[in-house]
Amino acid sequence: MPSESVSPRFLTAALYQFVDLPDFAALRAPLLACCEANEVKGTLLLAPEGINGTIAGHEAGVRAVLAHLRADPRLARLPHKESWSDHPPFHRMKVREKREIVTLRVPGLDPNRTVGQYVKPEDWNALLADPDVLLIDTRNDYEVAIGTFEGAVNPGIKSFTELPAWLDAQAALQGEKKPKVAMFCTGGIRCEKSTALMKMRGFDEVYHLEGGILKYLESVPPAQSTWQGDCFVFDERVSVGHGLVPGSHELCRSCRWPLSPEDKASPLYVRGVSCAHCHDQRSPEEKARLAERQRQVELAQARGEQHVGARMP
Repeated sequence: MPSESVSPRFLTAALYQFVDLPDFAALRAPLLACCEANEVKGTLLLAPEGINGTIAGHEAGVRAVLAHLRADPRLARLPHKESWSDHPPFHRMKVREKREIVTLRVPGLDPNRTVGQYVKPEDWNALLADPDVLLIDTRNDYEVAIGTFEGAVNPGIKSFTELPAWLDAQAALQGEKKPKVAMFCTGGIRCEKSTALMKMRGFDEVYHLEGGILKYLESVPPAQSTWQGDCFVFDERVSVGHGLVPGSHELCRSCRWPLSPEDKASPLYVRGVSCAHCHDQRSPEEKARLAERQRQVELAQARGEQHVGARMP
């Protein structure tokens, strides 16, 4: 790691693991106490099917929390992805009990028992070259809008819970002869669920990108890539490109849509208040409230302070 004088100060760790945790509720209080003791912030979800979340803080604190989690034999192999930043990406710590660590609402679905076949990033292009493979982007519409794989089908969903109904409506997936299906998402977790769903529905040849888009962008050289655009990420970077270099997008603080420089040039864009995607969905009262919040953000920045509304929660 570079010397302290040139290295970013905050380590972000994104993690998930599908594993049977029948006692998940009992894990919450000790985990929250460990995070607070180590000044780590972010959100962690606990459910009977496993753990999911992102945490950030000084390196020693984040590694202490990871060690706490891995001290449980069931989580001994818990994987995580790291990134660094000069600013803390989160302002509070939440450990929540949930029914699912990624919500799909399909009774009986269990990724701990059956999922699709993992495909490493370096083998992904060869799979997609097969003309018989149907490639499905399992992410939400605002994520797909700024980048996806060449030839991918966009379901146009606003939340992951809409995916099963979309699949039901696709004639190409309803016949007796099941096509080969490849699925992908940002970091891999949604595809654990979506490929398990396809297996449950009788699809034999189901594949998903191991490590998700982020691992592909990290591993595959741009000259060999079939990825087009940027990848939306759920942290202060908003989007990344090849090599996980931060992209040029920023969030609309009103509707959370990722905005390109061209989007921000629209006459419908008012910083902190509205963009072309939401300008007609906000009442005058809402716009006035958002404008005041933006004014407070700018005043805080002028004083050299960090306003909680200036960054992602």
